[in-house]
Amino acid sequence: MINLLIVSTAPILIILAYIYYRDKYEKEPLSLLFEGLVAGGVIVLPIIYFERIIESWGSNLSPLGQAAWTAFLVAALVEEGLKFFAVYLLIWKNSNFNEKFDGIVYAVFVSLGFALVENISYVFKFDNGMQVGVMRAFTAVPAHAIFGIIMGYRLGLAKFIPSKRLKNLVLAFLIPFLFHGVYDFILMVNKDFLLIFFFGFVIFMYWYSKKRMAQMVDATVFNPDLINEE
Repeated sequence: MINLLIVSTAPILIILAYIYYRDKYEKEPLSLLFEGLVAGGVIVLPIIYFERIIESWGSNLSPLGQAAWTAFLVAALVEEGLKFFAVYLLIWKNSNFNEKFDGIVYAVFVSLGFALVENISYVFKFDNGMQVGVMRAFTAVPAHAIFGIIMGYRLGLAKFIPSKRLKNLVLAFLIPFLFHGVYDFILMVNKDFLLIFFFGFVIFMYWYSKKRMAQMVDATVFNPDLINEE
């Protein structure tokens, strides 16, 4: 029991610590970060509710169509939509959201709050929970963090570049939604020949999120106007 709890929570705590460390200039209040983590966990309930409804609407599709429906409209749309809603409500008008990088910090905390509850439920649900936990530590958990980084990057731009606010708010949802949908779709199609593409896509996600995070660190610490046209 303790081992399963450790394997389901440790990857999330490690990533959260890393994101907190990367916030170089002004650390966010721990109380607000905890609220973000809790908010991510709380949205699991409405996510389950809406996913069940939308999933039933696609029950008559072909196997390929059902995979696309489930990946994009059930999982990606609902999960990234409610994450975006939770992050926006938590920080948009909060005075602590005073740097571009802050968007990444809060979005990742909300995203991994959801991943924490999801991870625990998966690990304790299956008989081979330890294997599931280890596998998810290198797949689903980092993926949710990456979706949070991408969302937070755009939220930071939206907050501090008023002239492009609407564009970046839309992209703060749209890009994580597309990444999440493609990620899930490849897995749900369950075709061996797509595994090569899947690994390539995962590597691209890591590269893309690392690049975005580095851009925000540079913009926050060294030159606040560094990112003004993206």
